[in-house]
Amino acid sequence: MNREKLMKMANTVRTGGKGTVRRKKKAVHKTNTTDDKKLQSTLKRIGVNSIPAIEEVNIFKDDVVIQFINPKVQASVAANTWVVSGTPQTKKLQDILPQIISQLGTDNLDNLKKLAEQFQKQAPGGADVPATIQEEDDDDDVPELVVGETFETPAAEEAAKATAS
Repeated sequence: MNREKLMKMANTVRTGGKGTVRRKKKAVHKTNTTDDKKLQSTLKRIGVNSIPAIEEVNIFKDDVVIQFINPKVQASVAANTWVVSGTPQTKKLQDILPQIISQLGTDNLDNLKKLAEQFQKQAPGGADVPATIQEEDDDDDVPELVVGETFETPAAEEAAKATAS
């Protein structure tokens, strides 16, 4: 081999610039199995127990429901930790509500009524915004300026009232 060919080969395996050491072996990246093993060892240290015979788990977040069908559920009551593993499906609350009404108890009936009222206020196209959201939007508006009026005048009047009292 000639010198040019050797230099060309040496430059392809160099990680830095000129004058740096060639790397001796290729970097090995972590796989998901190592992360899973670390997670399982941490859960074992916490002391989670597997809970069998759970057919469905629904996690409610705003108007979206994350649904797990036939998940693996583990829990540690002492550590206040619940682990739900499986394949999640993200669904809208309107789509899943008829399926879960039978699962809700009497204590959740008030929350269900509030949700039903909120959905009735909304138009199917989403053009009508619920009253609570409209009120919040009104608070964000900046009042218009009045010509000739400054902040100093009301502040001076309040100071005069405070000293007079």
